[in-house]
Amino acid sequence: MLAHVSPWHARALQRIAAGPAEPLSVPARMEWTTRPGQGPGAEILGPDPRGKRLLELGCGPGHNAAHLATRHGAHVTGVDLVGLQVRRARSHYGRLNNLAFVAGHALHCLQASDEQFDAIYSVFGAVGLVAPELLLPAIAQRLKPGRTLAFSVPHPQRGGLRPTTDDRPRRDYVTLPDRSQLPIARWEFAARRWEQHLSQAGFWLTSARDFHDPGAGQWPTTLLIRARKL
Repeated sequence: MLAHVSPWHARALQRIAAGPAEPLSVPARMEWTTRPGQGPGAEILGPDPRGKRLLELGCGPGHNAAHLATRHGAHVTGVDLVGLQVRRARSHYGRLNNLAFVAGHALHCLQASDEQFDAIYSVFGAVGLVAPELLLPAIAQRLKPGRTLAFSVPHPQRGGLRPTTDDRPRRDYVTLPDRSQLPIARWEFAARRWEQHLSQAGFWLTSARDFHDPGAGQWPTTLLIRARKL
């Protein structure tokens, strides 16, 4: 049965079955990597997010969006493909001001909107899971000139893998709470190839950083990209 269900929907179903979503305290920092407390926080989105309009593509349970809205006074919209995840995020943080969660495909939401954002970000979210030649230009349309796109993705060399050498996605897997796995397609580029795609969409790559999780061996686990719209 689960083989015919979206892997992300299946994961949300298992998490809901494990226990009801309840209001949570707002996280003390923004997380970009597989290891909490590692790397930068909200500062990567700009020097002062207060009052700025931010968009998260693939918000999941809403932790980062809640942090930005509450600790930094930003106006944040979180988009997630899975309606169950959006429901969970609202259960966790729906009481907060300056925060909205929307269910929908990231690409479709970008294409249907006419809003302009001060920063757009994705933390193991839509970037890398939607064809970059479609998603990055759509992001550029919704981002104000000179403003930031930041995203973290699973490192293409994690576990000793090699980055893809063309524009085709690679087969990857989503691990569910019960430790079973379902296949997905993921675009896994090295920083140089991300730079090429970003440039084609009207961005300038400003930084690319590797992060390691000591529990995962010698290979980097997270690639964090920051770019500016030209």
